[in-house]
Amino acid sequence: MAKPTPPVHLPRTSESEKLKRIRHTASHVMAMAVQKLFPKAKVTLGPWIEDGFYYDFDHPEPFTEADLKAIYKEMVNIIKRKLPVIREEVTREEAMRRIQALNEPYKLEILAGIQEPITIYHLGDEWWDLCAGPHLENVGELNPDAIALESVAGAYWRGDERNPMLQRIYGTAWETPEQLQAYLHQKQEALRRDHRRLGQELDLFSIQEQAGGGLVFWHPKGARMRLLIENYWREAHLRAGYELLYTPHLAHLDLWQTSGHLDFYRESMFEAIAVESQAYQLKPMNCPFHVLTYQTRLHSYRELPIRYAELGTVYRYERSGTLHGLMRVRGFTQDDAHIFCLPEQVATEILGVLHLTEQILSDFGFRDYEVHLSTRPDKYVGDDQVWELATQALKDALQTKGWDYQEDVGGGAFYGPKIDLKIRDAIGRLWQCSTIQVDFNLPQRFGLEYVAADGSRQVPIMIHRAIFGSLERFFGILIENYAGDFPLWLAPVQLRFLPVGEQYLGYAQSLASDWQKLGLRVEVDTSGERLGKLIRNAETAKIPVMAIVGAKEVANQTLSVRTRHGGDLGSLPVAEVQARLQQAVQQRQDF
Repeated sequence: MAKPTPPVHLPRTSESEKLKRIRHTASHVMAMAVQKLFPKAKVTLGPWIEDGFYYDFDHPEPFTEADLKAIYKEMVNIIKRKLPVIREEVTREEAMRRIQALNEPYKLEILAGIQEPITIYHLGDEWWDLCAGPHLENVGELNPDAIALESVAGAYWRGDERNPMLQRIYGTAWETPEQLQAYLHQKQEALRRDHRRLGQELDLFSIQEQAGGGLVFWHPKGARMRLLIENYWREAHLRAGYELLYTPHLAHLDLWQTSGHLDFYRESMFEAIAVESQAYQLKPMNCPFHVLTYQTRLHSYRELPIRYAELGTVYRYERSGTLHGLMRVRGFTQDDAHIFCLPEQVATEILGVLHLTEQILSDFGFRDYEVHLSTRPDKYVGDDQVWELATQALKDALQTKGWDYQEDVGGGAFYGPKIDLKIRDAIGRLWQCSTIQVDFNLPQRFGLEYVAADGSRQVPIMIHRAIFGSLERFFGILIENYAGDFPLWLAPVQLRFLPVGEQYLGYAQSLASDWQKLGLRVEVDTSGERLGKLIRNAETAKIPVMAIVGAKEVANQTLSVRTRHGGDLGSLPVAEVQARLQQAVQQRQDF
């Protein structure tokens, strides 16, 4: 397999106070440039985002590529003038007066949602906007050679399709031109690796709008890979002491009331379904089903920990504008697991989850992580002593693993602390993936118990965890990480036979049939094309190994073997090719 592009480690806005100021200031400079060139444009919101910034405008005419070039040129002119960035606090009444004088209706709506103090940031004495900051002290601190305007997209005001459609101009800004060029290169790589395009080209999956947006159709090759991933996952969990569950796709609405999902996740849930005058809800989470399974009988402390794992499909309502290929869908399968344990078992169980997470992610090619530990928020449930025990257990497990982590003080869920793990892909991008959450709340809401050593009834601690996050999203990450060029053991087709004439087709099909019975994923090209085209087609389809079948090969019981990245390997006996392929797949190596 070809070596991946060396990762580019670029800071995100949230990781750098300097970038935050640069991008926030650049967004204001862009908005000033737009309103100078297009006086009819009304400004709305213009925040920084992780890789840059954007501003939404209400403008009667669509912005074009030529407009973006003109806007950038005007931004350069503004930066050269080195206008100071001035912060001013004003009363609500004064802000309203100034906004009305500018005839900026969106700013009035923004003002209504702002709490005191109300601050305005000026660029010199020529342009201003409501803003909380932070900004650079002077626009001259921006480097024009480290700024780029990237694209224009439609965006509903406040993200609500009932509101007016606005035009969103995306930009990016960095400290140095070198960082900008690295980012643009990474962006080009991301386009080349886009899982939506590759998924179609490699015939892995589709999202059929006729069936409703955000619902995934797994095609035969993608389904083959999914089965491989699922089987791997199940075997790994059985070895790690988990029991497998299958639970329903919906339940009575009362269950979601008891679990608290109706209170906390109602906006992400589909409407309830009426069945014989009873309300049923498609499940947005698997947790309550695992709780009910635990609750079917009383457990002794000697039985704990109990580990349940399920590849459970859940359904969540996502607005159509937020859907994105496999990364954000309305129906997806979580690799969920829940551990019910004693307080003194939390540290050991967390460490076991970290070991399993490392093993699974490493086998799929991910060995570079960014780890975050989120601790108790201001509003929480549970006893302080239990919180401290759980948080320390997470820290101890991370220390034992030798994993560095960033602590997000107060960033935990109301029901317990958590660990989030982001994996870094072949081009340096981070993807939120695995999560481990300690939960004191759900066991109490459902009245879970176990019989303690002294005969008393106690409430177990519940650990939520997912390693992939969801099969759909993880599959999308795999496609982009490998650019569709999967390692041999994971490839949907591991070897393609290329018969150079119709008279050799039967022989190739006979070999394919025998090898498929051995569990090898092989196929035969029956197109009848010339050899050069057969090879090109196999390479385009990213087939790892090709076996050419002609008169010499049939006579000598050999195959002329080529690999996608190693080229021509010469003529090899059929039995040797088969054995080498089986061994390479088993050991997760190249052919």
